[in-house]
Amino acid sequence: MAGENEQPLRQDDYHHELEQGEEEFDVETSTYSSAVESQNYSNSSTICGNSIVEKNDEELDSTGPGSFASTPAPSVLGIPSIVRSKSSTRGEGGAWGILRKMSGQKDNRSQSQSRQGAAGSKGAAAGGPTVKGPGGPPKEVFPETDLSKNLVGWEGQDDPLHPRNFPSKKKWLMLACVSLITFLSPLSSSIVAPGITLMNAEFKNTSSILSTFVVSIFILGFAVGPLVLSPLSEIYGRRPIILYCNFFLTVWQAGCALAPNIHLMILFRFFAGLGGSACLAVGGGVVADLFPIQERGKAQAMFAMGPLFGPVLGPIIGGFIAQRAGWRWTYWVLLAACGVVSIFYVIVGKESSAPVIVRKKTIALRKETGNPDFISAYDAKKPPAALKLKAVIFTGIARPFRMMFSSPILPMLGLWMSFVFGLVYLLLTSIAEVFESTYGFSIEIASLAYLGLGLGFFLGMFTVAKTSDPTIISLTNKNDGVYQPEFRLRDGLFFAFFIPGSFFWYGWSTYYRVHWIVPMLGLVPFGFGTMGVSAGIQTYYIDTGKQYAASAMAGLTTIRCLFAAFLPLAGPSLYANLGLGWGNSVLGFIGLALIPAPFFIFKYGAKLRERYPVRVD
Repeated sequence: MAGENEQPLRQDDYHHELEQGEEEFDVETSTYSSAVESQNYSNSSTICGNSIVEKNDEELDSTGPGSFASTPAPSVLGIPSIVRSKSSTRGEGGAWGILRKMSGQKDNRSQSQSRQGAAGSKGAAAGGPTVKGPGGPPKEVFPETDLSKNLVGWEGQDDPLHPRNFPSKKKWLMLACVSLITFLSPLSSSIVAPGITLMNAEFKNTSSILSTFVVSIFILGFAVGPLVLSPLSEIYGRRPIILYCNFFLTVWQAGCALAPNIHLMILFRFFAGLGGSACLAVGGGVVADLFPIQERGKAQAMFAMGPLFGPVLGPIIGGFIAQRAGWRWTYWVLLAACGVVSIFYVIVGKESSAPVIVRKKTIALRKETGNPDFISAYDAKKPPAALKLKAVIFTGIARPFRMMFSSPILPMLGLWMSFVFGLVYLLLTSIAEVFESTYGFSIEIASLAYLGLGLGFFLGMFTVAKTSDPTIISLTNKNDGVYQPEFRLRDGLFFAFFIPGSFFWYGWSTYYRVHWIVPMLGLVPFGFGTMGVSAGIQTYYIDTGKQYAASAMAGLTTIRCLFAAFLPLAGPSLYANLGLGWGNSVLGFIGLALIPAPFFIFKYGAKLRERYPVRVD
């Protein structure tokens, strides 16, 4: 402990102390700044093979499964006292634990950690592996409770309540649940497409724009929702946002099923899209909450399946439902499915935002002890004015825009991915009609044409899951142990070439009415390339967003969903004026023109980030 006679610090005092020289440790992101990263810590780590290799592993027993480094004594490393392990014993809590800490008692665990830190320091002098310079894999040290300074954090680096320290099965189950919601929500956007002709007949609608808008307005809800929901998830937590929005998505399916005209149908679809946007807005944050950098490639591949597989399988399912039971039954099926998944999330879903968990813990300790000066360690470096509710909400809502446009890298990548995502929905709204008119397929048989896209997405997902994390590990080792987020884009350079080639293949084979299997197979490369490009860019956003990954993903989600909402509206006139051959070729040429963007960012991205860092506040 800091000393029995040390007086507790209020927030203003703590701010002054930070200004006096403890600025090397970033409490917000739980990482070291470049000034500290250049030191040779006893617990410095580097990525090697498929794991994090640490010095003196046999001596370090305090590292939790979600941490990159142990917590040696601050006197050795020069890090602020908020990350010390004072007297925290796993499982010790409540008033008894607080009284022990206030009375100045130390437990054996804390003393052991201090000795281990000193021993590790000797190991560093012997020349063990270190992470050199700024930009390496963040050595994530969770801020710990220091009641002598009224700071509330985690009870040690292996605190089982920290989401990174959840059992592996629990983390993957939570991600699977969020991914299932992320699959069902985009599926809701496209499942209605095959039944549009039947709906038009009932509503006596002759406008192709309104027909397409029934599908694309749902995606417009995807674009609007994340701008508010992502920042709110960083203030109030991931779980309540997903929970309430799932209910909102479910309720409006009943509204769509009972809609008396196309105008109310479009309105109800927009509201359903708002509810369905929560999983897209918050899912990237959940990935960042649960998994360290070297595990995010596989996790992101699992999460990215939903937004891509859902829209593909939707028309296949919807075609059979609309043909056999009627187009309104599509919405009744969605109502049942959304209800079941929402109940599943109530059971499985847990809060994963570390700052939110600590803030709730802080509030509980204030009530339990009667000490109003307790403050979350994640908020300790913020001025008091920034902690007022109005300021927090305003800053949070503005953060996605600030992050997106403070650095040129994110808009460039966002534009590229948004165009690709828009192409996905252009195909989703046109494939069935193309196969019905060109090959004379029925509604349910034409919906099977989407299997080509689905096969491509599956192959892309499998490839990304197998190659993403090993690729960044290899590139980090070749870069002297320094990790750069741009490494996530290396595989995308390979995947990018499949997208334009697919449009030439699909477009001209349908134009010349080649056997139906040829254009269906022509969609496979597009699905393959789209999966690889999307997973890499989304993980890049998560890595650069750090604690605010959900806000970073909100900006990306908004831009790509705007493209997905409006690009399909150009499809009918594009094909009517240029035909399937040249119409798809134009899209292919645009895709070719955008390929240099990831090459440029992969090569010069690090320099651009240094010159134009991503702002979060």
